[in-house]
Amino acid sequence: MHNKSHVIYSKAGESQPSIEFNVVQVPAAAQGFACKPYNRKGIYKISIHHGHNKVYYGDKMIEFKEYAILFSRPNMVYRFEQIGNQYPGYLCVFTDEFFDQFANINNYPLFNPETAPLMEITASQMKYFTQIFQEMEQEMTLDFSYKYDMLRTKILQLVLDALKLRPVPHLKIRESNSATRITGYFNELLEGQFPISDQSYRMILRNPQEFADELSVHVNHLNRSLKQVTDKTTTQLIAYRMAKEAKILLQDTEWSIMEIAWSLRFEDLSHFIKFFKKNVSFTPSVFRKNLVV
Repeated sequence: MHNKSHVIYSKAGESQPSIEFNVVQVPAAAQGFACKPYNRKGIYKISIHHGHNKVYYGDKMIEFKEYAILFSRPNMVYRFEQIGNQYPGYLCVFTDEFFDQFANINNYPLFNPETAPLMEITASQMKYFTQIFQEMEQEMTLDFSYKYDMLRTKILQLVLDALKLRPVPHLKIRESNSATRITGYFNELLEGQFPISDQSYRMILRNPQEFADELSVHVNHLNRSLKQVTDKTTTQLIAYRMAKEAKILLQDTEWSIMEIAWSLRFEDLSHFIKFFKKNVSFTPSVFRKNLVV
């Protein structure tokens, strides 16, 4: 039996201690902060939001105008774009270890990479889910031997009640083998690094080994899985997306070629020029020049 909870709700950039479960109320002013992804192995998050937002994950976007519930899985990378006023919400975070033998959280479609992670809900549904979060918050204060079993039950209540709200077709997820699942997670990690909109940002995962480490698989297994599903190697998929982003930055920004190379983690400008020409058939300067012709 677990005898304490471990805090996971920390500011971006702060070290996050080993955790199992926590629940917090998120004030309106911190909604953007609360939406930063817990892109760390083993961490799941369920959160409710009130406000007009767009959510970008992988190469997809979902917009909600008032209320929504979000299910974030390990390695899922996403970001919120706040459109209108924001209001208080709640979030809870937990790990695989928190459920242990209680249930396999990955068996539920809401934590499958092929399922949209966010659902728009009504005001009455928001009130209902808020009450569950408040009950979890209350449970955390109790000196009750089985309170963590109660908290696990509350999490499953959130998941199952959210599943009830989905039309049946949304729950029909095609059979997914290991290669398909790994490809889905790989695409989330790759696409989650783009678009690059700030000159201070650099790609984090850039080579096959870094992706394999993040996914906890051998690099050869990752490559075989991607080849099976996409008919392309890990290196080819990464290079294609990097070249695409380089073209976007050359076209849509006034950044220097050196700055673009740096954001894509090229330490040497000549290496970036060689990479770009190999993938686009032009040098970066010629490509940019042709845009204004």
